[in-house]
Amino acid sequence: MRSPVRMFLPLSRQSPQSVDSPQSVNPDPERPDPERKVHRGLARIPRTTKVAIGILLGAMLLVLADRCAVMYAEKRAERTLQHKLGLAAAPKVNIHGFPFLTQVLGKHLDGVDVTVPDVAAGRVTLARVRAEATGIRLFGDLPLPLDGAKAAQVDGDVLLAFDDLNRELGASQVTFRVLNRESVRAEGVLPVAGRQARIHAVAHIRRDGDRGVATSVSDMRLDVPGIATYRPGRPARLRLHPEAAERISRDKKKTRALLRVESVARQLGVAPGTAEQALWDDKRLSRITGQPGFTDRLTRANLVDLVADRPETLEQVGVDPVLARALVRLRAQDLTERVAFSFQLPKQVKGLRLRNITVERDGIRADLTGSGLSVGAGRHSGG
Repeated sequence: MRSPVRMFLPLSRQSPQSVDSPQSVNPDPERPDPERKVHRGLARIPRTTKVAIGILLGAMLLVLADRCAVMYAEKRAERTLQHKLGLAAAPKVNIHGFPFLTQVLGKHLDGVDVTVPDVAAGRVTLARVRAEATGIRLFGDLPLPLDGAKAAQVDGDVLLAFDDLNRELGASQVTFRVLNRESVRAEGVLPVAGRQARIHAVAHIRRDGDRGVATSVSDMRLDVPGIATYRPGRPARLRLHPEAAERISRDKKKTRALLRVESVARQLGVAPGTAEQALWDDKRLSRITGQPGFTDRLTRANLVDLVADRPETLEQVGVDPVLARALVRLRAQDLTERVAFSFQLPKQVKGLRLRNITVERDGIRADLTGSGLSVGAGRHSGG
């Protein structure tokens, strides 16, 4: 009978430590435990440093909250201004000062920048109205939304851009550009009797009260290249273009046609008897046309009377009577309206006035100033 076989397990397998024992988390005793390393690292940081880090994180959160609040307030102010002033485009509002929340709690703002684009001002549009308001009091009961504000002082400027003038007053293809600090040059094209007349004028800038800008127009003229120049007004003047005067001075037939009109001969410095002789004497005519400055005198002679009384004379010298008649029928007032312009600050904005109006390269600029400007419906805001 066989003796029983005894089974012996290796001592290593009979160890009381199981694989699920907590001591088996770090099987390699030579490698440090990462979690313990982090804990030991944090333990080595001084307490003051930890406090400083906490304060810094708290301050960052407060700054973030403050900036979020000011951004919300700026957007709300933009919507309010657009609604109150009836603006087509929302303005840009930038609130000064930090922190913002303490200013709100104190119901006082250091300053606010407001930029409003494309403000309708009569026939024209102001390209930009820019203002900086300082010393602003807020009205309303916190924590409810504030319902009004009043600025102690407002300063800024307005710009009427030439690009806008050219677009909005360009019915006759008129363009505007700077002439000097007080004047604007206007030039364009005007159809007249099937021809293209060049229109020229100078608009002088002036202040219209405390809140507006207006213009007075001078040096208005219409040029039909190579033929004539017409200046409306009293007296109206229709004169030959230098090229036309040069052609007439070299053409005996055309020169004699003018000398037959006594009023024209007198303007040319030719006595009636001498003009009569020149009608049949070529030598006498040559002496007249050969005199120094004869062509210049031709360009200064006023031919307006010929339009109604002697249209055939105009045709003989190369000026279309239909064109001449159309030119002299143009009223000075109608031509002035094509190049004149003005604007007024919106009625909704009270307490602002204009000063120091100047013409610059990009347009007409005026300083903006005022005090006690109110926005909102607060009962203490005054508006």
